[in-house]
Amino acid sequence: MHSFPRPQEPHLVAAREPAQGTCPECGSDQLADYRVLSEGGWWDVRKCQTCLQSVSRVAAPPFGSYTPLGLEI
Repeated sequence: MHSFPRPQEPHLVAAREPAQGTCPECGSDQLADYRVLSEGGWWDVRKCQTCLQSVSRVAAPPFGSYTPLGLEI
């Protein structure tokens, strides 16, 4: 049996940081930086919040924000 409390939020929300620039697809200035889990693992992305076009995509640490015990000494 797990001792973790059940989340009260109905949906997972990723923290998004507003970013400067314009979308090359639709011209919107509503860009945001955040981390996503996709094929190939975790990615730090900058996406347009209007049309969801990826402006940039960089590989993030392999375990996301989780640091397995023993990797940091």
